[in-house]
Amino acid sequence: MSDQSLVTKARLGVSGLDNILVGGLTRGHLYLLEGSPGTGKTTIALQFLLDGAQNGETGLYVTLSETEDELRMTATSHGWELGQQFEIFELAPPESLLDAEQQQTLLYSSDLELGETTKAMFEAVERIKPDRIVLDSLSEIRLLAQSSLRYRRQILLLKHYFARNGATVLMLDDLTTESNDKTVHSVAHGVVRLEELAPDYGAERRRLRVLKYRGQSYRGGYHDFIIRRGGVEVFPRLVAGEHKTNFERSVLTSRIGALDALLGGGLERGSSALVLGPAGAGKSLLTMHFAKAAVERGERVALFIFDEELGLLFARAKAMSIDLAAMQATGNLFIEQLDAAELSPGEFAHRVRARVDANQVKTVVIDSLNGYQAAMPQEHALLLHMHELLQYLNRQGATTFVTVAQHGLVGDMKSPVDITYLADSVILLRYFEALGRVRRAISIIKKRTGDHEDTIREYRIGRTGLSIGEPLEDFQGVLRGVPTYTGASRPLLGPEEPPLDGVRDFLSAGDERV
Repeated sequence: MSDQSLVTKARLGVSGLDNILVGGLTRGHLYLLEGSPGTGKTTIALQFLLDGAQNGETGLYVTLSETEDELRMTATSHGWELGQQFEIFELAPPESLLDAEQQQTLLYSSDLELGETTKAMFEAVERIKPDRIVLDSLSEIRLLAQSSLRYRRQILLLKHYFARNGATVLMLDDLTTESNDKTVHSVAHGVVRLEELAPDYGAERRRLRVLKYRGQSYRGGYHDFIIRRGGVEVFPRLVAGEHKTNFERSVLTSRIGALDALLGGGLERGSSALVLGPAGAGKSLLTMHFAKAAVERGERVALFIFDEELGLLFARAKAMSIDLAAMQATGNLFIEQLDAAELSPGEFAHRVRARVDANQVKTVVIDSLNGYQAAMPQEHALLLHMHELLQYLNRQGATTFVTVAQHGLVGDMKSPVDITYLADSVILLRYFEALGRVRRAISIIKKRTGDHEDTIREYRIGRTGLSIGEPLEDFQGVLRGVPTYTGASRPLLGPEEPPLDGVRDFLSAGDERV
């Protein structure tokens, strides 16, 4: 065996999974990787042996269920050239079992075949002396053993034999039997289960969980993963408490005087702001003003867009004097368009974290939470994901803006999910009727850090973006949508600017794809 066997951990070579297992697998033990067909067991097993080969370790893939050609085709689909990086030992049934005339009747053929299979496997191990072994799969051995007692004894035999040889063994189980046999769970040093979920719409979702790891801490819970060309990629569950940093909690402005006044001077760095409002109220535009101000300060900004096609977003923003393409060209603005039907929550959190870590992003916009919710089958899980993600961003000194489109246009508004208690600040946008016209109002209903105005102001969207008027002190019931005028002055904004190309479409359709 190579000197690598003296190293404490054997990496699986799977991005994210080694992190969950705190470095990999403790050497010299037997591990179980289980999951239904199609969950990625073979791919992970190949990555495990390829990682060993790159470190000068000898590998052996014992296959009872797939042919060597099928394994090499799987490797080719990921762009891997196996060559002679490790040995593939194909255990095919003896030809006599395929010939009906030669099948004996005095003894069960499974008794003979199990013994022959074990003997052939041991001979291959003695010949190759591998550091790493993959056994694919246990289902064949379970069927040959026929009884639970014999199966357990066979697994114990394999365990003790491999332990004497000092190899790190990864056994695969496709869970195709109906019995809920936990024999291998009790024998194995560690157990990882792969699962595949089928949502009502969109791509399949895969996740894994470490069920057991003797004498070793690991990251518990479910972790999303994907299978793409190049292998399996796992997204460890985000734990915000592990990522605290020190930064100066300065106040950030939007460079719109009236809006900053509403916010008591601006928003604190490292805080989160929730922008609530009906479709077309200008939620995206408001967040882009903060993004523009951050870029002008020389900071880096990341926009994660769920609900809008980027080409249309660029054109509409430019019509309101916000040139996203020019900001992107400076290298300080990063924009990612996301498809909720193809994206798992864990992958989204990973992409946000990777952008913040790699590019030192200090302003993050998630537009919108409605799109993110579409990636979440359960609402309570969404709240937990958002809690960890917002806490992580806050601890990194990033200011986060999240938009939520509420149901309805005037009167009582309903949100698809209530995360107002998670956000540090809540900005509320509303439509209201006055003097025969539909107008818009803005107010700050929550701010944890510092004071803010408790007034309601009218705002308008024009060629320069948002313009905000004086407090609507002579109106009652603005937030209900149909206010009563009680004063003698005219506090509403003056005549509107001429219509803009693209702006009317932005207001009428910008958020209606939620």
